[in-house]
Amino acid sequence: MEYIDYYKILELNKNASESDIKKAFRKLARKHHPDLNPNDASAKKKFQDINEANEVLSDPEKRKQYDTYGKDWKHAKEFEKAGGQRQQPFGGFSGRQQHSGGEEHDFSDFFESMFGGGSSRSGRGRQSRFKGQDLNAELHLDLKEVYKTDKRTLTVNGKSIRLNIPAGVENGQTIKIPGHGSEGMNGGASGDLFITFNISNHTRFKREGNNLYSDVDLDFYTAVLGGEITIDTFDGKVKLNVKPETQNGTKVKLKGKGFPVYKKEGEFGDLYITYQVKIPTNITEKEKELFRELAKLNKK
Repeated sequence: MEYIDYYKILELNKNASESDIKKAFRKLARKHHPDLNPNDASAKKKFQDINEANEVLSDPEKRKQYDTYGKDWKHAKEFEKAGGQRQQPFGGFSGRQQHSGGEEHDFSDFFESMFGGGSSRSGRGRQSRFKGQDLNAELHLDLKEVYKTDKRTLTVNGKSIRLNIPAGVENGQTIKIPGHGSEGMNGGASGDLFITFNISNHTRFKREGNNLYSDVDLDFYTAVLGGEITIDTFDGKVKLNVKPETQNGTKVKLKGKGFPVYKKEGEFGDLYITYQVKIPTNITEKEKELFRELAKLNKK
């Protein structure tokens, strides 16, 4: 197996912190995402390499194995197990084994003689199966796009995947798609694909879990006298009755007008409206006189 420098792919040095790795992955994944580079085979390959590098370096255990065993990091447990049985610890080596005769061999050569196509004591060759590498990907969506269940076709690791996105997924949520990672070795099972949702919000509503929050302007006269107003919800307009003498900052709950509950069809959170009472401006002299009369009545 050819050595792949995951640090170089993410444009990092070997002392990079977990935060550095995360930032580098997000930056490069956005830059080379296939959706932003249609019909660009090199960008597609680069995006796959970036995902693979992040999958290894963002996992402390995998990163440790990679730093120790290089291109043979996937077989670290086998190396350590075999080394323990032979009382030959391999930890701390840079990927090569020194025999007493002075000849050097790759860990991969040693591994092949132990588990690969070489002969066993019984004279029969055998190969160990290994599960393929898991892959990580980000899917960027707008809040409006996850209000209803949707279907998307994604290209990951050179394969097209038909993905059903349930309504109500949250920003940062990760879902697992079994068997859609890298292919296994020697007939082993394929790895899994983990997709993390990156959801932006360009609406007037604030989302917290399944509930939505919004401010609604209320004119001074309706706040004082009461009346009927029409407001926007996430899926249309509704009419509300405003009580007389409604104060600025009054909150109203609209049950079931929030966001869909993930994987619970027909269930919704609530919508919370906060009234922002607007004091009239540019009033006429006649209006001012009427307000003065009201002020006098209020003092009696």
